[in-house]
Amino acid sequence: MKNVFNVLIVPVFLLCSFQKEGILTQSKYPESVAKSDRIIYLFFKAGKDQSGNAKITLQSTKIADGRLKHMPSFERGDIREGDLIITLSESGGKEVGKQLVKNPFNPELEVYEKEGISRHKAFLQNAEFSVRFSYSENIQSVKIEKATDDGVQVIFTQKL
Repeated sequence: MKNVFNVLIVPVFLLCSFQKEGILTQSKYPESVAKSDRIIYLFFKAGKDQSGNAKITLQSTKIADGRLKHMPSFERGDIREGDLIITLSESGGKEVGKQLVKNPFNPELEVYEKEGISRHKAFLQNAEFSVRFSYSENIQSVKIEKATDDGVQVIFTQKL
């Protein structure tokens, strides 16, 4: 009798434990929040005009299969003068994603010398940079703002 009881109870416990695990994993990610299985890449070219103002053009966009493991985030305190804030928006104006690009005209380069590794700033007239976001069919536009002494200034807006 004891053996029959053990043979019946052990499978019941195992079955119940697997069912609870399945319920928990389903409730972790509700169906209303769909994970995107695609990534959108935006490639930009930036140049300075004669007065030193940045002029940015969107060179191309590419959509590829995949999923971002980590979505970069930043705090307002991380922004320095010359940095760019790239924002993707839906048709209603709601922000889909936001990223910070360190000043593309003044990148910091590491140089190996006899004394060791040091960092130097380069001063460029033209630069290229890219960003990537999780793709959504609702994405309608991209906006780029440049950090200045007075705050942020919109320097580029384009519909996608």
